[in-house]
Amino acid sequence: MQISQDKQYYYMIGSIIIGILAGYIASKIQKGEGSGCLINLFLGVLGGVIGNFLFSLAGFSINSIVGELISSIVGAVLILWIFSRLR
Repeated sequence: MQISQDKQYYYMIGSIIIGILAGYIASKIQKGEGSGCLINLFLGVLGGVIGNFLFSLAGFSINSIVGELISSIVGAVLILWIFSRLR
């Protein structure tokens, strides 16, 4: 099944929005403040990759926007926690 180019752009924009939101929420959970839009985006996207990997290892399947957001937040909080321990 081929996804149209318009839908690919929507998915990409949606992923960016979820990444920014997840990074922001993770920053608020871990530090109590946001870290800026680009850092939040980086944290959210990297957190999404790590969160999805961890959730798949645990046997969970993520099939919704809410699931993607939760896994991204979990991954981003984990990244922030690891970096705070390395400092």
